[in-house]
Amino acid sequence: MLRQISIFDEDELPPELRAQRTLNKGRIPEISGYILDNPDDYVFSALTVSIDSDVDFEPLPGQDKLGLLKVPMEARFIINDGQHRRAAIIEALEHRPELAHETIAVVFFLDIGLERCQQMFADLNRYAIRPSRSLGLLYDHRNDKARLAKLVIMKSEFFRDIVDMEKSSLAKRSRKLFTLSAFYNACADLVNGMATGNLVEDANLARRFWEAVAKHFPAWGQVREGRLPASEVREGFIHSHGIALQALGKAGNTLLKNYPENWEEKLKNIEKIDWSRANAKLWEGRTLIGGKISKVTTNVILTTNAIKKTLSLPLNEEEKRVEDNFLKSGR
Repeated sequence: MLRQISIFDEDELPPELRAQRTLNKGRIPEISGYILDNPDDYVFSALTVSIDSDVDFEPLPGQDKLGLLKVPMEARFIINDGQHRRAAIIEALEHRPELAHETIAVVFFLDIGLERCQQMFADLNRYAIRPSRSLGLLYDHRNDKARLAKLVIMKSEFFRDIVDMEKSSLAKRSRKLFTLSAFYNACADLVNGMATGNLVEDANLARRFWEAVAKHFPAWGQVREGRLPASEVREGFIHSHGIALQALGKAGNTLLKNYPENWEEKLKNIEKIDWSRANAKLWEGRTLIGGKISKVTTNVILTTNAIKKTLSLPLNEEEKRVEDNFLKSGR
């Protein structure tokens, strides 16, 4: 039936003559994959559709607003909200025809012209705000890496107190040091290629590592105990930012692989690093750009390299390439 709710081919029209944004075909496989991977419990919100046709409403006995709406199948439709869901569902049906019996809610409006359709699109998206990445991870029970990060935090009395589970950026007055999204990235890199598939065992290893790391950063403990403002630590030190946490996770991955028995002893050397943001000789161009934290992939790798060098850990091919380019640039 969704095939009947057609979308006019508007790709060649200028934006002012379209009722919708153009279809982003790159989004369709991801949404379709979500349906195919979760056929019994996927969830979609309703489609919003305008009908360009005469319709007939037949109220139920004793009702004036509840009844049957008869729409001719030759009617033309415009999707005001949900064109990517529709396209993804149709693609999923190509792989699993048995999903044809599934239903989705549709809110129908009578089409009263292009201007009204454009206004509906604007109104429907006016107050749409994506949840923060941290909140999305907190509520995501399908993502194994998210489950791992959350379990580590919940099982750790230390990190439970310094990780914000909801926000993806910390306010200046926040008493937390890290966000769940930053901790998620760090945990994912830490266990990369090492996860056993046993969530509890993997979380226990990750928790042991992060709690061992925390012992070498007394400021983290002072923040947790309320003896030092988190904002003061973030302003003064590199180690209290998501980029450093992720870099520690990347370096930790190599450390655990290369020294499975005595990694904790080797880890002590991170205390030799001057983590102060004022240490521009080490951090500028590597972690800081113009004195500001840079979260781009290259800077994550360069920060990882600084930690690895201190821990006498080998760089992989990508890390060597990035480091060589950095040194050639003379920064």
